[in-house]
Amino acid sequence: MGRKFFVGGNWKCNGTIDQVDKIVKTLNEGQVPPPDVVEVVVSPPFVFLPVVKSQLRPEFQVAAQNCWVKKGGAFTGEVSAEMLVNLGVPWVILGHSERRALLGESNEFVGDKVAYALSQGLKVIACVGETLEQREAGSTVEVVAAQTKAIAEKIKDWSNVVVAYEPVWAIGTGKVATPDQAQEVHASLRDWLKVNVSPEVSESTRIIYGGSVTAANCKELGAKPDVDGFLVGGASLKPEFIDIINAATVKSA
Repeated sequence: MGRKFFVGGNWKCNGTIDQVDKIVKTLNEGQVPPPDVVEVVVSPPFVFLPVVKSQLRPEFQVAAQNCWVKKGGAFTGEVSAEMLVNLGVPWVILGHSERRALLGESNEFVGDKVAYALSQGLKVIACVGETLEQREAGSTVEVVAAQTKAIAEKIKDWSNVVVAYEPVWAIGTGKVATPDQAQEVHASLRDWLKVNVSPEVSESTRIIYGGSVTAANCKELGAKPDVDGFLVGGASLKPEFIDIINAATVKSA
């Protein structure tokens, strides 16, 4: 069995009730490959999770964009993993670069979050990626290895983890890592997992690419051997998200 193609849509902090209805309608009407070819997960803001989950076609799943690092309690403004499980939300995105940069989430904090979410039965899209300064300094591989190591030190079972490589300089900027640049980092991440976790985990863990993925570039990116799908930002709010889901067919072609 190969790794099943995975397409995530991160809506970030966007949407009104009317816009959400429109996006869900587009998703529900879209012609996409069957679930044995592609796994599709969309991640609306917390407040829209129940409505999206109730209206979305059953083979598409939902993800939260974050959750708290431990059991709930006196943590005003936070949402716990237990709450997500209680709502029947199966996935959560953790360690997104916007949270690392804007909210100061460290590698260790993200590692703790991933471990706690998994312990409660959530599946995790764990984000890693370097800034432009780090890329220009030639430290991309070191940076993503350190981010991955902080997760690997806290968890044993990788079967419910998807790793999302998102070069920070390519998120929402229109700049995209070239397919070769993406493949290079994905291959080095897979190699890191092989050496530091296990060959089995390296072989089975999906590593997806995020950073200005569009209908225009998704097929070329998706064709690379170590690119197992995408985490899509802005384009996941538009009809072209259906085209991006359909890029899964490049693996089975």
